[in-house]
Amino acid sequence: MATQVIQNPQTKANSEKKHHPGYRVLLHNDSFNTMEYVVETLMETVGMNEPQAVSVMMEAHTNGVGLVTVCALEHAEFYCESLKSKGLTSTIEPAE
Repeated sequence: MATQVIQNPQTKANSEKKHHPGYRVLLHNDSFNTMEYVVETLMETVGMNEPQAVSVMMEAHTNGVGLVTVCALEHAEFYCESLKSKGLTSTIEPAE
């Protein structure tokens, strides 16, 4: 008598599920907000500490765009809208 292993279809589906990498929240450089204001806003809206906020601000200042965070779509939309409501230019894009 042979033993047959039957894989649970639900387990198979879960193991084949691909993890979505999330969404990037981007901060764009502008010519009207001060560096200090951008740092303060990142700390308040995204919950960054000062060195993290300075790093993102400098990346945006130097390269035109800085990566704020990578997170789920709902959080990305919230952070993006929060930054926009404070007068900063922000967008989201899928992380790949």
